[in-house]
Amino acid sequence: MKSWDVIVVGGGIIGLSLSIALRKRGMTVLVVERGEPGREASHAAGGMLVDCPLETHAALQPLATAGARMYPEFASELEVESGMKVDLRDKGTIAFPAAEHESEWQGFSAARALDTHVSEVEPALAESDRVAYFLSERSVDPRAVTAAALRTAKNRGVDFSSGDAVTAVNLSDGAVSGVTTTKTSFLAEKVVNCAGAWSGQIGPHKFPTRPVKGQMLCLAAPARELLKHVIRSPEVYLIPRSDGRILAGATAEDAGFDKRTDPATMQRFHRAAIALVPELRNAKILEDWAGLRPGTPDALPILGATATPGYYVATGHFRDGILLAPITAQVMADVVNGKEPEHDLTGFSPSRFSN
Repeated sequence: MKSWDVIVVGGGIIGLSLSIALRKRGMTVLVVERGEPGREASHAAGGMLVDCPLETHAALQPLATAGARMYPEFASELEVESGMKVDLRDKGTIAFPAAEHESEWQGFSAARALDTHVSEVEPALAESDRVAYFLSERSVDPRAVTAAALRTAKNRGVDFSSGDAVTAVNLSDGAVSGVTTTKTSFLAEKVVNCAGAWSGQIGPHKFPTRPVKGQMLCLAAPARELLKHVIRSPEVYLIPRSDGRILAGATAEDAGFDKRTDPATMQRFHRAAIALVPELRNAKILEDWAGLRPGTPDALPILGATATPGYYVATGHFRDGILLAPITAQVMADVVNGKEPEHDLTGFSPSRFSN
């Protein structure tokens, strides 16, 4: 029976990026995905590469900064190896902080208060007396980057099993020997759980991940260059794509594994988008969707080796899975290979949830 060096459970951007990093280190890899690779949280994400201490957990900031710095090379590599565009944009973000947080933004050195009227920087924005700040952040199309990662992984010889959920990690003499799925089993001496919101359903360890629902509305702007910047406001985020699409979102809801969208929420997004950018009243609504981000009790990822020899976990990235994909792949590939990672992962250890 065929075996692999590593089985990666979950074919989202985290699992795909890790599979590529493991192949670069000469390991044979099988990705086992419960559905279709890249079609869950990665497919639903907005793609803002937020590297902002005001919005990022302090313990996560070093990884967020590392991920943001790695992104141009990460995106370029995927584009070259896959032959696909990922739409990495570096126009920056215009943020309208909530009034109660304005004092925090005033003391934030990485955010530059606009000393000119916001419409001079982004003409499509409505007239407003609110204070606006500019952040030098990037954004990326998560669907495009995930599709490019999938093709790159296949080009590098990663094997895939799709439409077959892993139900358990198999053990032999207390160490990993492979996985059991709903249909079959696969052999490997190392397994990495990258199953996102479903990570906690796989034995022998029950990680406390939960699905956090995020809803999104997608509009076709009346002009391709209507918006240059990502717009962040308390009411809605607007994320432009280079092809003229504009995403409006997003929510954070504890709704179990329910991925249905709510018409009232979509209407609220639409109204808020038009209030910010009046020309969007002429935009066509293309689609709406909801995704399930993997949350954890302390809002931090779970990264590292478990107490079971050969069993590792990389999950719980919540809103930051797209941003953290390149750095997670790097540090977890080191861990799986028995090397000390560049970043200290102690605070993200699965052991913090052990009884």
